[in-house]
Amino acid sequence: MSQISTKSDRRMTPAKTLIFAIAAGLAVGNLYLSQPLFAIIATSLGVSSSSAAMLVTVTQFGYALGIFLLVPLGDVLNRRRLIPLILSLSAVMLIGSAFAPTFSVLLAALGGVGLTTVAAQLLTPLASELAEPERRGRVVGTVASGALIGILLSRTISGLVSDLLGWRAIYGIASVATLILAAILYKIIPRLEPREPIAYPRLLASVFTTVASHRAVPPTLFISAANFAVFSLFWTSLTYLLTAPPFSYSAGQIGLLGLAGLAGALAARRAGALHDRGWSVPAAGGALVLLALSLVAGWAARSSIIGLIVVVIVLDIATQTNLVLGQTRLFALPGSARSRLNTSIVVSNFLGGAFGSVIAGPLWSFGGWNAIMIASLVINLTGLIVWGLTRRTRLPDVT
Repeated sequence: MSQISTKSDRRMTPAKTLIFAIAAGLAVGNLYLSQPLFAIIATSLGVSSSSAAMLVTVTQFGYALGIFLLVPLGDVLNRRRLIPLILSLSAVMLIGSAFAPTFSVLLAALGGVGLTTVAAQLLTPLASELAEPERRGRVVGTVASGALIGILLSRTISGLVSDLLGWRAIYGIASVATLILAAILYKIIPRLEPREPIAYPRLLASVFTTVASHRAVPPTLFISAANFAVFSLFWTSLTYLLTAPPFSYSAGQIGLLGLAGLAGALAARRAGALHDRGWSVPAAGGALVLLALSLVAGWAARSSIIGLIVVVIVLDIATQTNLVLGQTRLFALPGSARSRLNTSIVVSNFLGGAFGSVIAGPLWSFGGWNAIMIASLVINLTGLIVWGLTRRTRLPDVT
């Protein structure tokens, strides 16, 4: 039987933290590889562009399902085996995508990619568990920033590789990279003490009981979901704004604007340090205020690309700061249910983001950019009110 790793073997060294961040970025980035490829895939497989757009929807749906069905297993199974196994399954699905002969096969394969690309949400709570308490925020912030960088860079890299080698090549490359990281993680994830087994139906049900058992969790989830709803609403609507006059930008030009969001990834790493210093709750309120100010500026700068770039940077910093602080506060709770708590906050964020995306089109048709900004401010204000009502009585319980 394998020996349990020593305390020194479990430390989240800078090198191990970096590998976790890279793996998280690759896993989450795989969700967005198809976004810049709709037209190319549609032509290649003989379907309409609107049908090809279903690829992201199916991948995201598979991801949400995987978060709920697989991530809670991180609290009961051997993560040294579980995480590389899930990454390996994701690599198989990516290979299936690369060689898909028809659109329906590609659709099914990308659904499988979504279902199995949840490694980032298993690595983040594991990193939190392995980190020293005084460094937990910085470690979680680094891994979270890796995931965000993966999202931002995946679209750009996917488009460039497709231009050079064709759209299938990016899935083959991603598959090889995923397998390599699976092998590396198997080597560096320590052997931890076995945990008490829980029947699978009971494990899934315990996600809800875990949320209910900590009075600070519900307001944290609500604030984080509202925060992500604004983020999703803004970015979805920004495409409408930039494709219309006076900008009339192409999809490639809009994609490059997303690189300005890398500032948010750097902020995510720094945000964890605020938690380590005991400033998590006030910093969360400050981030919500900063988000509101960025929305007001976005309203005023709707005809200035320079102004919008500045808004993108500030908005991403505010959003990612709040997301990392909320996630880190949950991981600071006592007990061994970090994966289930992570499931709750990721699913909440997904629902908030889905809400923001769904209302973007109707709001744009109804009132354009003005309606988008008003709705964003209302959602943000709701989160700020919840923060104000709970910042002294409930949220401090998780710091």
